[in-house]
Amino acid sequence: MDCFPGLPPFPEDVVTHPLVVVDYLKVKAGDEEEIDKLYGAATGLGFWYLKNHGIDEANEVFVIGAETMALPLEEKMKYAESGGEKVFGYKAAGVCVIDEKGNTDIIEMLNVAKDDVVAWPQQVHQDYPRPATDKMDNILKPFVQKTVEVNHVLLDALSVKLGLPKDALSRRHRLDASSTCGVRCIKTPPEPEGWSEEKALFAAHSDYGSITFLHNRLGGMQVLAPGTKQWQYVKPLPGHAILNVGDSLNLLSGGLLRSNLHRVVPPPGEQFSHERWTVGYFMRPENDVPLNALVDESPLIAEAVAKNPERNFITNETAREWSIRRFNNIRATNYKGKENWKAGGGTENYKAVREAVDASVGATVPVNA
Repeated sequence: MDCFPGLPPFPEDVVTHPLVVVDYLKVKAGDEEEIDKLYGAATGLGFWYLKNHGIDEANEVFVIGAETMALPLEEKMKYAESGGEKVFGYKAAGVCVIDEKGNTDIIEMLNVAKDDVVAWPQQVHQDYPRPATDKMDNILKPFVQKTVEVNHVLLDALSVKLGLPKDALSRRHRLDASSTCGVRCIKTPPEPEGWSEEKALFAAHSDYGSITFLHNRLGGMQVLAPGTKQWQYVKPLPGHAILNVGDSLNLLSGGLLRSNLHRVVPPPGEQFSHERWTVGYFMRPENDVPLNALVDESPLIAEAVAKNPERNFITNETAREWSIRRFNNIRATNYKGKENWKAGGGTENYKAVREAVDASVGATVPVNA
């Protein structure tokens, strides 16, 4: 079912970043050339397209999001995430800070915990609006199971390239283990008068999990490539998901896998006046996993850590502590100023990202001549 028919195409006169296209079926089959492409993308920009992933349920997850957002606000607020330990449920517009001045977002989200999906009909964290619970078994559960299966194949391939045991990363991200992983449906309304393509809807940040797995219908995501000060759009491609490395995987790999800076701005061209919808799966390590570089399991990672003494690869936090802290740092109720906001963006222990955030302020989004 397509609940967003008639969307205009992505404009041809906008500068985009040419992401590497990785074929999941080739990686799964052990194709060394394709695995090298995956590793190059994960250690380079930290973003890539993934084709042939087979997660067709994503189309119906868009419907769940649309049906949820169409509910009265009073009904949605019954399931609202409230901060602290409650990080799943409905997120209303205006809850998160988008810049160092304390301005707030205009985005609505539904976050459904992986733990609740897998345990259904048992409840681990909380209840959800009916559009989600009605499709928990036949849509959300296979969506999560297939996404985790795909991610495990990618993690196993990356583990081998990192000099780790093949299952070193995937066994820290088990489907049936407690974590802060979740399915997310995001609605961004059409932009009000006075907005421009240079104004971020969700400011420059790095993701705090391991792998972000996105299905997009419109443009709006931008990346800041290493060594540049120019934001570039990532063009959604039909049938292709957009994946990126998050901070947790960056830490576990001793910085070898890149968690890159990105942001969300209004869609370009004729897409500007349309609602922007995104469906994603945010894979994070199991709650009890220490977020420390795996130096004892890989000489390659140990060497990388030794060469980068400025980075702190021993966080002394579990994955759950890391996620809860990062989640709460960007909430408007916890905003305390510029440095607090930067910490919410994942920049507190990553000098290169802190510098990129500062350098990106006021950066323009050029178009092709």
